[in-house]
Amino acid sequence: MLARLSIRDIVLIERLDIEFAQGLAVLTGETGAGKSILLDAFALALGGRGDAGLVRHGAEQGQVTATFDVPKGHPASDILNDNDLDDTGEMILRRVQLADGRSRAFINDQPVSVQTLKAVGAALVEIHGQHDERALVDAVTHRRLLDAFAGLDKDVAALEALWAARRTAQQALDEHRAGMERAAREADYLRHASDELKKLAPQDGEETTLAERRTVMMQGEKIAGDLRDAQEAVGGNNSPIAALAAAVRRLERRAGSSPALVEPAVKAIDIAINALEEADQHLNAALVAADFDPAELERIEERLFALRAAARKYSTPVDGLAALAAKYAADIALIDAGAEQLQGLEKAAAEAVKRYDAAAAKLSMARAKSAEKLNKAVNAELAPLKLERAKFITQVDSDAAAPGPQGIDRVEFWVQTNPGTRPGPMMKVASGGELSRFLLALKVVLSDRGSAPTLVFDEIDTGVGGAVADAIGARLARLAGKVQVMAVTHAPQVAARADQHLLISKTALDKGKRVATRVDALADEHRREEIARMLAGAEITKEARAAAERLLKAAG
Repeated sequence: MLARLSIRDIVLIERLDIEFAQGLAVLTGETGAGKSILLDAFALALGGRGDAGLVRHGAEQGQVTATFDVPKGHPASDILNDNDLDDTGEMILRRVQLADGRSRAFINDQPVSVQTLKAVGAALVEIHGQHDERALVDAVTHRRLLDAFAGLDKDVAALEALWAARRTAQQALDEHRAGMERAAREADYLRHASDELKKLAPQDGEETTLAERRTVMMQGEKIAGDLRDAQEAVGGNNSPIAALAAAVRRLERRAGSSPALVEPAVKAIDIAINALEEADQHLNAALVAADFDPAELERIEERLFALRAAARKYSTPVDGLAALAAKYAADIALIDAGAEQLQGLEKAAAEAVKRYDAAAAKLSMARAKSAEKLNKAVNAELAPLKLERAKFITQVDSDAAAPGPQGIDRVEFWVQTNPGTRPGPMMKVASGGELSRFLLALKVVLSDRGSAPTLVFDEIDTGVGGAVADAIGARLARLAGKVQVMAVTHAPQVAARADQHLLISKTALDKGKRVATRVDALADEHRREEIARMLAGAEITKEARAAAERLLKAAG
């Protein structure tokens, strides 16, 4: 429910803080006092369209904050969770309207898109008036309201799951059929291509491996002669290693008599011999690596030619040939084994359709029965609302040939305003005043099902008085026993039944140079005085005060 509404610098409102309670709250005041401004500001906080004209003259920005106490498991919490927003149980919806036309939206002090704010606002509050069509114009809403009245939400969710399973099964069948048809059209080509690629047997990364091996072999051919000459010089017949080794031995025999002269030379020659031997080892290894079989090089070049020719033929990179071969093989397998698999998929799709159709038919029957009960309940509310000659009809049109996630039914609320007239959709047949009373009757019947926790009625009692206004007040009070209700009203019979009475008025500021809208919570004598004003007009008489007192006692 709405707990607090704070408004700053919106049109004529400079600073306004209103605390709300459970039950029926009425907002009264003279025409032009600012009731519409208050509702426009509230709608802004709920994600309504922003407008630079809402910012109070002289201010850079306006701001509206609506604070709600929300029970656990409410749909609004799901929206917060889906958008990774904090959910503490208290939801604070805030909208900042800048004078340049831009606006910013926040939920629990976290910035959000206006669309997210609007989604949360719609889950928390419904605003209805004579010209407000949101709850009635869309037949999808009518279906949802009927399902809520009948307690069919779980059945609808189960049917949605069956619809998803049906679509999945049908999609698998369609894809398999399309694959078979495609494969059948290309069967000869596929078999030839599959056989050719199977014989070629391409491997992933094969081109790179072969190209690198060929490069090494061709480079080795060019430098093999130089490697052999170097090896001959270092370790062949002309190698200095043997002569150096003999010289070392002779010097070592003289080392005893002249060590200082001999040892440095011996050490240096040893290093040279070791270096030559290491070079000889490297040269031998290089000669082994450079050595190749010309037949192997020819085989590599032929393989690369075959792979690249196949890649050009099938318009794919060489590395894609293995995947293409697998695809062609799968297509051939589809042709060979597809008929049997097709039968299985057809059976699964037929079973999915059968399960859905059975559940949809059952749900359709439940909706038809519930529609009769809803008609009876709503029609019972019409006579006191001076619609005793009218008739409410829940039109359920079923078409098994046009299934959908929520079934085969199209639900629409129809009315017949007078006997003998043609029934038709409520939005087209009912006048503005009739529409608001039909809506009120519906809301009373659906008060604890399919309704937002806060309902706002904007002057739905316009143009009625006396017993009809009293009947509207009685129904608003009944409705307030299930959900929080706010009503902007000019009817004293409605105001008398309120649990909370808020008076909207204008007050002069700066010695009359400007005015501001204010809201006062009324009680006892002040409340009786306001109801008397609503009864009598500008001059409040004793009779008006006595009538107001009677209304309050009768309502209390």
